[in-house]
Amino acid sequence: MRIVRDAFLCAVLIGGGGVAWAKEPPESAKTTRPAATPTSPVLDPSKGTEVGMVFESWLTPHQEGDEEANTPSSVPKQFRSQTPSLSRAEREAAGHRGHGQLRFSKDLSRAWVDVKIEGVNTAEINMFHIHCGKPGILGPILVDFAVATDLKSNIADGMFSVEIRNEHIVKTTEHGHGSVIGAFTMGCIIPSPSLSGAKPTKVLTVAGMAQMAQSGDLYFNLHTTGQTYYGDIRGQLLPAEKATR
Repeated sequence: MRIVRDAFLCAVLIGGGGVAWAKEPPESAKTTRPAATPTSPVLDPSKGTEVGMVFESWLTPHQEGDEEANTPSSVPKQFRSQTPSLSRAEREAAGHRGHGQLRFSKDLSRAWVDVKIEGVNTAEINMFHIHCGKPGILGPILVDFAVATDLKSNIADGMFSVEIRNEHIVKTTEHGHGSVIGAFTMGCIIPSPSLSGAKPTKVLTVAGMAQMAQSGDLYFNLHTTGQTYYGDIRGQLLPAEKATR
């Protein structure tokens, strides 16, 4: 009875008494095709050492949070400028600028920093760091390049290159306890709950640094004897365009 009823409802009679379906045929008339098997991915652990994510920065005086003349009175003497300071506009007019990249290996075991500096007297450079913080914020230091290389000789010709590993991040954080730079080296906090306890967890790995870079929370800051507190030129790290990699 079901077949007859469906025929009257869904079909029209044609010559010779045959039936032509006006709508889809009954479920029993459909054919089921097997789902296609997905292609297996090509896996190669050795490629983990290759360059993966790349971030870059254009360093300028105008990204610094404030003028050196406005250094807070509470700042210790060692973090105050020891030579005459220039305003941001004066430093721009003198050609103070830089271009840098931060590249991560795919397995996040290490990172490579390359920066070219122009206009700045490299003999006056006294500190160079990667800080964590949004634009305009004077944030804590994540990587003090002085713990990974001889800063003076590395940057003497205006070109700076260094490889960063977990131990350099750890050493920077530990350097903040009882040292000259300690007053402003607190390490960067991971904004996530931790099974290790209620105490905030600090970034201690290259993987953690990569996560902060993806969030737009890292910047280069180059300090000189005349621009010691805020810095001479600063550049927020942003995802690099493919053409520059």
